Amino acid sequence: MAELAALWIVRHGESTANVAAGAAEASGAELIDLTHRDADVPLSRTGEEQARATGRWLAGLPQARRPDVAVVSPYLRARRTAELALDRTGIPCTRDERLRDRELGILDGLTGHGVRRRYPEEAARRDRLGKFYYRPPGGESWTDVALRLRALLGDLRRDHEGRRVLLFGHDALVFLTRYLVEGLTEEELMALTRAHVIANCSVTGWSVDDGRLRPDVFNDVRHLRREGARPTREDEVHAEPV
Repeated sequence: MAELAALWIVRHGESTANVAAGAAEASGAELIDLTHRDADVPLSRTGEEQARATGRWLAGLPQARRPDVAVVSPYLRARRTAELALDRTGIPCTRDERLRDRELGILDGLTGHGVRRRYPEEAARRDRLGKFYYRPPGGESWTDVALRLRALLGDLRRDHEGRRVLLFGHDALVFLTRYLVEGLTEEELMALTRAHVIANCSVTGWSVDDGRLRPDVFNDVRHLRREGARPTREDEVHAEPV
């Protein structure tokens, strides 16, 4: 089967919605104070610093280890992260809507408290079905996102066999890339989501060994510290080699 030489996925830098969501959850609010639709949420100033630091890390990689091509979510926060990170690297970049964030439907813009207050029946249904299969009205389940990501990975393997590919996406996409590349079970994936928060501009990667992609690093923010950018406080983690 066709296989990539290496694969990385970078979560976008801190966004203004990340900041607003943290404030809303901390205050017990039902609604997150958002002024943009999800696709148009920009990076915060910290997020732009994180993206530039990621670019310095990429520029410092030896040519033999540098990505050959990048593919980015069409959402503004991911596009801007890629723009800043790829500046002056010469790495070509394309957009693919299959890397967009998970769509939340009627739950969009609500905190966990807000969902329980305004849609108690949906909170109960989510508890019954589990995080993996629950689909909010008008939105996507994790399995829905996995289906579009599975199709993208198949296309990348066909079109970029033997090449190194860098993705820019969102936190759920990082988890689900591990699920697909490593052949995880639902239980293993959900255990990961309970144990980890995907840090802004963190790097998760795999390299080929004996014809298969094997995990190298997960949720790694060491490059941010080395390059002088502060990992987002609420997401601050250490590198977790796997």
